[in-house]
Amino acid sequence: MAIEPDQLDRSGLELAAMLKHLRKQAGLSGVRLAARCNMSQSKISRIEGNRLRPSLVDVEQILRGLGSSPAVTAEVMATARIAQTEWQDRRALHRKGLDKKQLELAGLEAATTEFRYFLLSMTTGLLATPEYARESISHTPSTQQAKAVAMKLERQAVLQDRTKRFTFLLTEQAVRYPLVPADAMAMQIDRLASLALQANIRIGVLPMGVKFSNVPLSTFTIYDDRLATIETDLGAAVFRNPKDIRSLVDRFAGYETHAVLGDGARELLAEWAWSFRR
Repeated sequence: MAIEPDQLDRSGLELAAMLKHLRKQAGLSGVRLAARCNMSQSKISRIEGNRLRPSLVDVEQILRGLGSSPAVTAEVMATARIAQTEWQDRRALHRKGLDKKQLELAGLEAATTEFRYFLLSMTTGLLATPEYARESISHTPSTQQAKAVAMKLERQAVLQDRTKRFTFLLTEQAVRYPLVPADAMAMQIDRLASLALQANIRIGVLPMGVKFSNVPLSTFTIYDDRLATIETDLGAAVFRNPKDIRSLVDRFAGYETHAVLGDGARELLAEWAWSFRR
């Protein structure tokens, strides 16, 4: 099912209203429903007031407590699944400040042990040279750029934490997209090859001509098995539903079977870096 950004904005309000309506329809007070669901009355109140995002388990418990029919349960759970997805508008993010996004990413990275990145069209900030990082945000307000670049580079320290594991899958387009001048591109690709030697980092490349997907592609990142993001030029969708995350993990694993890793990846990276030096 395609999920539009405006659906994500409405879904939390809709879910809260649906649950409140069903409770009243069942003739139950918040206190009685809370007792049936083994929840606090204040939690029920916050969910119904859209002040707390309920997990899918929370919604299932509430629906069982209400004795909802299978048809009603299916309808509410579909709305709850959409409500588990958050849309981050890129223009709104720029208005708020790029430093806020960098702080958010740093917090995610600190709390994550296993990272999976599928990079479709560009290299991510964790792998970027300073020149590449600067150019990647050159379209943003100049007043934000210096601080955002510094924070991007500071975040790269997480790669040195040997308790964390990273797998980066990059298409050839992502590696070779000429974001910066040729000599700087060669250095950017050299950085990828160097990081691929690190014990806790795996870098795989998907060369042109390798058919590895029959579905539309997007850049995405998976943080452990608890959160994932899919990025577009308009913004990013954040997924917390375990089924959605499992779907992306499976997709990532499928791409990985087609990727060139290890010595083969470093050989390709060296070849591509040399093409810029020529």
